[in-house]
Amino acid sequence: MADLAKLVKAYDVRGIVPDQLNDDVARAIGTAFVETLRLRGEPVERVVVAYDMRASSPGLAAAFAAGATAAGAEVVDAGLASTDLLYYASGSLDLPGAMFTASHNPARYNGIKLCRRGAKPVGQDSGLTEIRDRAQQLLDGAAPARAAEPGQVVRRDLLGEYAAHLRTLVDLSRIRRLKVVVDAGNGMAGHTVPAVLGDAVLPPLPLEIVPLYFELDGTFPNHEANPLEPANLVDLQKTVREQDADLGLAFDGDADRCFVVDANGDPVSPSAVTALVAVRELARHPGGMIIHNLITSSAVPEIVAEHGGVPVRTRVGHSFIKGEMARTGAIFGGEHSAHYYFRDFWGADTGMLAAMHVLAALGEQDQPLSRLAARFVRYAASGEINSTVTDQQAKLAEVESAFAGTAGAQVDHLDGLTVRFPDDAWVNLRPSNTEPLLRLNVEARDHGRMAALRDEVLGIVRA
Repeated sequence: MADLAKLVKAYDVRGIVPDQLNDDVARAIGTAFVETLRLRGEPVERVVVAYDMRASSPGLAAAFAAGATAAGAEVVDAGLASTDLLYYASGSLDLPGAMFTASHNPARYNGIKLCRRGAKPVGQDSGLTEIRDRAQQLLDGAAPARAAEPGQVVRRDLLGEYAAHLRTLVDLSRIRRLKVVVDAGNGMAGHTVPAVLGDAVLPPLPLEIVPLYFELDGTFPNHEANPLEPANLVDLQKTVREQDADLGLAFDGDADRCFVVDANGDPVSPSAVTALVAVRELARHPGGMIIHNLITSSAVPEIVAEHGGVPVRTRVGHSFIKGEMARTGAIFGGEHSAHYYFRDFWGADTGMLAAMHVLAALGEQDQPLSRLAARFVRYAASGEINSTVTDQQAKLAEVESAFAGTAGAQVDHLDGLTVRFPDDAWVNLRPSNTEPLLRLNVEARDHGRMAALRDEVLGIVRA
């Protein structure tokens, strides 16, 4: 019997197929999703469902749909989609939704990302625990709530509408011509990029797209669809240089995250992209709020304030960003992991829209991306460094004690331990929620200061 406590995470469902996630589990979650939302006071007449290119995804999505229709809901089957296309469907149709994907995880995994109508997230504190518990009851033999009559499944292709909507948010028709290498990693960007940036469904843009690994293949035969790992950017960087391209874009498996490299093949940090997009969004919405998590570069809140915006600091994690977006009405939010959130996209994350902003910013002027991005870089950063520890809290306390006597140091515990120093350097050390790890990020005005702080903390953590 499936144990959903091991499958349902803080923000989504993720597990190995078929040992943990199979048709029976997906069907139970489909029924539980509809029943739980109704118990929470949200009338559910229709649900939109989409899936990625993994071999197991269509079958799991169909099983979920069977569970949802058994509960009396109609299912809008959007078919193959990126996660942000599913968010578009949920927002534009005002329907709760389910996306079948395991993002960048290996081929043996799959998962479900759930949202309420308007692309509002479903997490532990917003219904996911209840959905898990109800699905477990169904799997253990409990009877589902009796529906007057089962719902139907209706197929609807939303790719063209999604592409057209994104093009209304960023006008790329008047930029200078750019040569862009796009690494889809055999993931869903191979489906969405031709529609949004190419001429598959809409008039062509002044972009020459050089495709890498656009073939949809959930076995990821070329490299993992996880651009956060430097090894997975190597092919993109090489091709950008060989093709004398203006920039490169790399998407993860479900294409909700986008990484950028310049014409030299050098990565543009997500913090720099966050600041760049924030400036553009503030030009459209003066005085708006911009969300950034606490390990985003200090350059982001500085630049936001300099352009008349209001920076808002949050914990790491998309549920916290989306929660603050909804609470504050923020116009944009960005994370170090290359998730970018837009008020004009129902507060949801979309790597494609962030990529379009970068293309627009580059194409509206004559400088190369390396020079443009340099405007938004002010500090030296360590990047995230993981250390395996047996007692996370003891190590956090030890590090805090080591810096307690430093003159002018400020400590907070918004997410793990953050120590800020008078010279603008900072350290954040936070525990993983799922593994015995501590994650370290350090930033300072220069590399030497950053490296010294990094090594000091690692010396304590790894002792």
